[in-house]
Amino acid sequence: MSLINLEEISVEKERLKRPPWIKVKPPSGENYHNLKDLMRKQSLHTVCEEAKCPNIGECWGAGTATFLIMGDICTRSCAFCDIKTGKPLPMDWEEPKRLAEAVHSMNLNHVVITSVNRDERKDGGAPIFAMCIDEIRKIQPGCSIEVLIPDFKGDIDALKIVTDARPEILNHNVETVPSLFKKVQPQDNYQWAMDTLENSKKLDPEVLTKSGIMLGLGESWDELLKVMQDLADRKVDILTLGQYLQPNSQKHLPVERYYELEEFEQLKTIGLEMGFQWVESGPFVRSSYHADRQVRALSPFYNKD
Repeated sequence: MSLINLEEISVEKERLKRPPWIKVKPPSGENYHNLKDLMRKQSLHTVCEEAKCPNIGECWGAGTATFLIMGDICTRSCAFCDIKTGKPLPMDWEEPKRLAEAVHSMNLNHVVITSVNRDERKDGGAPIFAMCIDEIRKIQPGCSIEVLIPDFKGDIDALKIVTDARPEILNHNVETVPSLFKKVQPQDNYQWAMDTLENSKKLDPEVLTKSGIMLGLGESWDELLKVMQDLADRKVDILTLGQYLQPNSQKHLPVERYYELEEFEQLKTIGLEMGFQWVESGPFVRSSYHADRQVRALSPFYNKD
């Protein structure tokens, strides 16, 4: 006879119940299935799938996606992320061409490119980002590009490889408050995150910088406001604030708190008062949500006299 694990029962009882506004519609529709087929044919990955993004139905239905480059195995093991961790496969230097062909096939006017961490490389895979930008520019002119990059361990030379390719938006998510960094993303560093965003502006003052924070991991309100102020002090243009949702109850951090809808609105107001040009704040907001609207509204490349 097996023994009853009282600790597991206690955890199950204490797990927070989702509020009524946390409802995700299952993805469907012709555009969604067409895009999924295209990704498989081109041997491409999307963070929409790998990270189980709650907006996948909405975004794919509208024909937009966030491409995940450099494979689907990450060298880091963040406690909130559903992407696989381990030893990645060798770099695929033909991937940028295939990605650009997919962008052209979809006739996108905006694309978001992110990656796994490739800490086994000194440059963190920065050249692949630059190659993706260059290839898209060649065959899909007029398509704006956002890159959601790793911190490259604070290496400014790797960062310069990306900024020299001139994406319209350079995004690096700080994710959480300093007191939770080692619990949430143990191989990351708060200062690396801040340096990445600050140095991006120094390397290219015209680039729009962007960062995001997950809410509900155990941060205090004052800690959250302090991180927002740190980002504003570094002239970050765009801020995204979204509710953390536990991908897998067995291996990921639990939700410590669900924020009220009114609190998301309050944080948006505070963020705009701090000086951010654009704040996306809501339960299902993720880093690439409404990214096409942001670049059209804010990028100097689209707002020249």
